[in-house]
Amino acid sequence: MKRIWTSLRKLHSDERGAEGLEKLLIIAAVVLPLLGLLIWFRKDLATWVQDLWNTTKSEGTG
Repeated sequence: MKRIWTSLRKLHSDERGAEGLEKLLIIAAVVLPLLGLLIWFRKDLATWVQDLWNTTKSEGTG
């Protein structure tokens, strides 16, 4: 029984990988809201990009 408790204490105090996980969570906290905004405004963004493309294309041929 003592070996199990010792193993559990070691597992609980082991912090390897915690820094990498923290970085991953910070990145996810930034990326997920941006992805949500892109999905929410996808039609408006598509229209805006299409208008920009048409303007650039007409200026290049004229």
